[in-house]
Amino acid sequence: MPEALIIGFGKSGVAAARLLKQEGWEVELCDSSTSPTLLEQQQQLASEHITVKLGNTPEFTDSDISKLIVVSPGVPWDIPILAKARELGIETIGEMELAWRNLQDIPWVAITGTNGKTTTTALTAAIFQTAGLNAPACGNIGHAACEVALSPKKPDWIIGELSSYQIESSVTLSPRIGIWTTFTPDHLARHKTLENYYNIKAKLLHNCQIQIFNGDDAYLSKLGLNHWPNAYWTSVKGEKFLIGEKGFYIKNGWVIEKITATPQPIVEVSALRMVGEHNQQNLLMSVAAARLAGIDITAISQAVREFPGVPHRLEHICNWQGIDFINDSKATNYDAAEVGLASVQSPAILIAGGEAKAGDDTAWLAQIQAKAAAVLLIGNAAPAFAKRLQEVGYSNYHIVETMEKALSMSAELAKKHQASVVLLSPACASFDQYPNFEMRGEDFRQLCQKYLEN
Repeated sequence: MPEALIIGFGKSGVAAARLLKQEGWEVELCDSSTSPTLLEQQQQLASEHITVKLGNTPEFTDSDISKLIVVSPGVPWDIPILAKARELGIETIGEMELAWRNLQDIPWVAITGTNGKTTTTALTAAIFQTAGLNAPACGNIGHAACEVALSPKKPDWIIGELSSYQIESSVTLSPRIGIWTTFTPDHLARHKTLENYYNIKAKLLHNCQIQIFNGDDAYLSKLGLNHWPNAYWTSVKGEKFLIGEKGFYIKNGWVIEKITATPQPIVEVSALRMVGEHNQQNLLMSVAAARLAGIDITAISQAVREFPGVPHRLEHICNWQGIDFINDSKATNYDAAEVGLASVQSPAILIAGGEAKAGDDTAWLAQIQAKAAAVLLIGNAAPAFAKRLQEVGYSNYHIVETMEKALSMSAELAKKHQASVVLLSPACASFDQYPNFEMRGEDFRQLCQKYLEN
């Protein structure tokens, strides 16, 4: 048995293997799947003296001497093999925890939440980088955290997007600044109850020296100062909606900082190119992190003005005969898809579907009734979504199955209904038809471009 075993052969697993190898460990990496790409990577890693076992789930016996198990974010924390390992006293951690152990002398900004994480992380990293800091974005966005740890040049700050999976498997992670963007039911297939899911996120924030919360989030604001007495709160609605004495809010189109007795303006909201109130919330939290890290107003203003937005999150792809095609493939649950639809002009043609997740679809369906002239349904969820639309009395839907059919039909429907927007905002995971939401968004982009050329 190897001294260190890594489960999961994604970007995180490979980076963790290289980092441990560099530290002098005997490393074995295993994954239950196999594919030509993985076989190619297997050979590459073999040349680095890292053993890779594909199509393989390791078994443990009491005589095993594996000293450490590192788990990739996609691997559930409670699978039998990990429970068995912990029972045998084998130290079991996530890839994020391994990175933290190598980078804990550097200050971190850790960003978590159900929705809004990626934009907030990307914008925060952009501000820190504009201020001349070496501040890579990592975790769920950009690099795997262990890739940053492998880099010979140590960063000034680390801006990490952390999912509940990554927090769950991190034992000692304690960032300088923590941001909690939103909280709604998600990943319940994995975490079982809302309370479990909340407690995982809360664990991270409790470990942070400085805490920033989105005060416009219904769930978080209810907890308020009782649960988080020292936190900085934000609100797009103005100073009187601020929870507590200190925080960041919007007034007369400006982001205002209230840390001392005298509030001061930081940046105009209109400087941000991204649409929607949720992006103003993300802006407030990013600015809060930057100010609390000591970054000056000039750098913040410049970074916000130059920030292009995030791929696959309300990303404008093209305009064809007056119709905007928008890629919101990252909307993998009902809440994100509801926000996506609320952020575009109506009437819109909506493309939705994929692999459905558990959750409350009520607000999303109401948004469809208010704004969608027609809905094109793709993937496994199509029949179930069609049934839900029927139940709420919405009949203008079409089951088209594939993205290609959805796209060619969307343009005709947009003309027919004088819709100014075709929006891909799936409200679903992508795994029924694509390896990830990025590939789904790329497919949409390429089909849009092909359509334009024809």
